[in-house]
Amino acid sequence: MDKICVLRKLVPSLRSNSVRVLQTLPRKPLIGLTPQISVHARCMGSHGPPAHWKPMKQICLENKNHMDCMPVPQGSWQESYDKQQRKWNLMLAAGVVAFGITYFILYKTGCIMFFGYDDYKTFKYKVAGAELHAKTVEKDEEGLQQGGSDKSEDPSGGVAEATGEGDKATEAEELPNIPSHAQYLLVGAGTAAFGAYRAIKARDPKAKILIIGEEDAVPYMRPPLSKELWFNENKAEVERLQFRQWNGKKRSVHYEPQEFFADPKTLNTLENGGIALLSGKKVVKLDAGNKAVWLASGEKITYDKCLLAPGGKPRNLPVLATASAEVKERTVLYRTISDFKQLDNLVDKSDSVAIIGGGFLGSELACALGRKAKKSGLKVYQLFPESGNMGKVLPEYLSKWTTRKVENEGVEVLSNHSVNKADFVDGKVVLSTKEGKSVNVDCVVAAVGLEPNVELAKSSNLEIDDSNGGFLVNAELEARRDLWVAGDAACFYDVKLGRRRVEHHDHAVVSGRLAGENMTGAAKPYWHQSMFWSDLGPDVGYEAIGIVDSSLRTVAVFATASEKDTPKAVVEETGEGLRSETEAAASPVAKSQGKPSALDSEDYGKGIVFYLNDKASVVGILLWNTFNKMPIARQVLRDGARNEDLYEVAKLFDIYDSLADAVEDEKEASSSS
Repeated sequence: MDKICVLRKLVPSLRSNSVRVLQTLPRKPLIGLTPQISVHARCMGSHGPPAHWKPMKQICLENKNHMDCMPVPQGSWQESYDKQQRKWNLMLAAGVVAFGITYFILYKTGCIMFFGYDDYKTFKYKVAGAELHAKTVEKDEEGLQQGGSDKSEDPSGGVAEATGEGDKATEAEELPNIPSHAQYLLVGAGTAAFGAYRAIKARDPKAKILIIGEEDAVPYMRPPLSKELWFNENKAEVERLQFRQWNGKKRSVHYEPQEFFADPKTLNTLENGGIALLSGKKVVKLDAGNKAVWLASGEKITYDKCLLAPGGKPRNLPVLATASAEVKERTVLYRTISDFKQLDNLVDKSDSVAIIGGGFLGSELACALGRKAKKSGLKVYQLFPESGNMGKVLPEYLSKWTTRKVENEGVEVLSNHSVNKADFVDGKVVLSTKEGKSVNVDCVVAAVGLEPNVELAKSSNLEIDDSNGGFLVNAELEARRDLWVAGDAACFYDVKLGRRRVEHHDHAVVSGRLAGENMTGAAKPYWHQSMFWSDLGPDVGYEAIGIVDSSLRTVAVFATASEKDTPKAVVEETGEGLRSETEAAASPVAKSQGKPSALDSEDYGKGIVFYLNDKASVVGILLWNTFNKMPIARQVLRDGARNEDLYEVAKLFDIYDSLADAVEDEKEASSSS
């Protein structure tokens, strides 16, 4: 602009003429230089421009931009690419070397270990503890100082090396059968203990775990005792406690074989830790302050961390508890492996059996024995005070439908009957009811519920819940410092449903696993909503979550079932009979193509039952012949669905196989109304 003003002063005659101003960029756009401006004036008259002025074309060419400032690469592009690749390859190699050195150091220091046992049945723990080694060295030195040889006579008459297997066996024999201290002590050898020791070993591979169980058996699962074991026709497999899942796959009720567990006397000498089992022992007292327990046989064991998983014991009816010795000999309180063996022997020798109880266990046993009775001619009775099977859980219409299902299995069901007398007459147990009915049977099964085993609470000053029973624990399942409780005996606080106690397989597995993690320092709260399931044979089954109580108001949505909607079909598809494990792999989202509707029909093929509290909020969900949908049920329970939304919520479970089925069911519902 300054140049324009100076030019106008020098050439006043241009003021009356039009002026074209051309602004261009410099040839080299360097920082700090101002744009160059050229002015070309045209006269309006006949006179041409001055001779020293340049034409517009020449000005444009002189001010044209160039790329002279851009750097020019040296050499070809391939050379530059290869150079960059060599640089990256060197960096990668250096990283691999650094990682290898770090991993080698961690391995040598014992921070990480490798396990490669081909056959666990032939696995032998390495007895090479520091204490035994020190004792062996001391004995060798004493023997040499006294002029003795470096060999010792073997008790069997041979000669063994002083540092060989003979001395190791001798040292092991000198150790007490019951160790005086345990790093991790698990009181109880059931499902909760199984979940705990697996979690401990996963987080602490060198852990030394001592399990104390009252039964003379390794940890085992209980659900097959009332289901699949009774359907196995191979007597040899049943004696080995092997069962067939609904898909035909053979399994054992034991979680691990006996060879899996170490000898308790050598547990504390194992270099890489281990899991030892003291079976047939009972803990009668616990001192949480001094971290010690006492066995019924008098031994004292101290611990670093302890888990109480005593489980529960079956209830008994007063009329059976006070009956004669002959009646007691023929009565089974069904709970353990020994109870299964006793009942199996009694059934083989009997012509009739009575099952008292209409809950999960009683109904499952009734169906199992009824199916077996069709071939053997056994007469099976079932007595309970409710109006139908599982009357405390299922709505009345579904409970009565279930009762007809049990009757179709060959069972004579006596609902609304309470046993008030048990006599032994002419070699038979005579059960009389308040309603005036009596049955003569050869043996009796009492399946009337479970009581948490809280005997330790009285002798150890531990709190129990007066309403629900069980040990009071916090959110981390801890009853005292370094003392946890899991399984049937734990009364925990449910953030959604309040303080509860649960007596099902899934809860025992998950609570035991969480307690084991917390024993190794995880400090995790218990958020899991455990599920439970029951099968009335291979054709009818259900899964449930939350508070499932028939006294609550319910809203149900049913649909026509197909061949795939049975316990047998879901086991064939997943290959797993424990549905607490198969439901973990279920899809968390489902969509339905049709609009569900409540059916006023007795054909309850499959469906969803919602249990509502007094605020019309869902507190429990039962999936009837609907499987692998438990993640959806947990989400619904967590979100707090209400009554007005339930028909839309039911769509998430996708109980309709096609839109045509949904439309047909909708027509049936409208016509019936």
